[in-house]
Amino acid sequence: MASVFLYHVVGDLTVGKPEMVEFCETETVESAIRAIGESTEGGIAVWKKRSVVGVIEKAEMRQQRFVGILNSLDIVAFLARAECLENQDKALKTPISDVVVPNNSLLRQVDPATRLIDALEMMRQGVKRLLVRKSVVWKGMSKRFSILYNGKWLKNIDASGSSSNNLLPNPNWLSSSTTTSSRDKFCCLSREDVLRFIIGCLGALAPLPLSSISTLGAINPNYYSIEASSPAIEVALKLPEDPSAIAVVERTVRDRCKIIGEISASKLWKCDHLAAAWALANLSAGQFVMGVEDNVSSRSLPDFCLNPAAGNNNLANGSGSTRSRRFSSRSIGFNPGNSSFGSMYRGRSAPLTCKVTSSLAAVMAQMLSHRATHVWVIEDGSDDVLVGVVGYSDILAAVTKQPASIAAANRSCEGLVNEIQS
Repeated sequence: MASVFLYHVVGDLTVGKPEMVEFCETETVESAIRAIGESTEGGIAVWKKRSVVGVIEKAEMRQQRFVGILNSLDIVAFLARAECLENQDKALKTPISDVVVPNNSLLRQVDPATRLIDALEMMRQGVKRLLVRKSVVWKGMSKRFSILYNGKWLKNIDASGSSSNNLLPNPNWLSSSTTTSSRDKFCCLSREDVLRFIIGCLGALAPLPLSSISTLGAINPNYYSIEASSPAIEVALKLPEDPSAIAVVERTVRDRCKIIGEISASKLWKCDHLAAAWALANLSAGQFVMGVEDNVSSRSLPDFCLNPAAGNNNLANGSGSTRSRRFSSRSIGFNPGNSSFGSMYRGRSAPLTCKVTSSLAAVMAQMLSHRATHVWVIEDGSDDVLVGVVGYSDILAAVTKQPASIAAANRSCEGLVNEIQS
């Protein structure tokens, strides 16, 4: 275990994080589209309204008010329903409580003094956001270990030495002028925040970052996929949770899956949600991701009308459109190049891929530079043959592996890599 995870605390990652503004479940889909477009995380946390205003909540009460996390794929899948396409105005005015998938376990409130290693373990178990109080005022940081504040080491809650997820906060951290209102302010840490911290500490993790993702066992073979010829609406039948992405594939001569695109929350983050919903309901998965204006005769594509109140996803800008227009992958946010299903084009809709031999550091850099939640893994030297996916949970599991387990993985995976390459 790298010492960097033992001697840093969650509070180190909250510097510069904005105060969290709760998005209530009674808000509309239209408001959610704007909020997601303006968010920095690609998804928004949804909350129930507070029963009593002006009173400091206990952590348990706040946790019970958390509903779940809503992303663009959830909204597009909802708007693609037949009843929503028939009445777009009514669909956009639908409360978020009817759209978001309740999952109270995706967020956890933690103390700023929680060890980073404990936070990583929570995220490995499925937590996507950490709620951290912002009332803590850091008076000083050790140049080497942030666990050392004001010359005193923090102590575990359980003095007997048993396991604990939290550390006692140093009373010196709290400003003497802290008020009731300031103690009720929080910020949210995402897995992307943690990944940015990790990539800044690659030296402390050496030699693990240079190991291949196959050697570290970071490739998840249990991914969601859909045939390019299948109706795109099939992805709405069962949306994947983590990562929220479906690979669009074609079968090769050897009956292998070749990835040509993806339908994911990250790709649809700032899209025209109404146009994407129409496409999801009316086109094949391959047409959805490859650019239908180059594949299908324009005469076979019907016009669709955007509701005056809805606009396009110029919803984020508050502008609307009353005229009918023809669907284009560009209207979703894609910019197609080569339209052939047989060969993947390198436009905005091209999926982010890596090789089985790619290093962990390279994959992390890809995810951060593209603001992606995952990277699809293809065979080394193959023609985009898909073998798995690497997401946040896979990376967090890899970076917290013990050196002994890494060495064992090296020995066990060496033959597997050679077999894949052959």
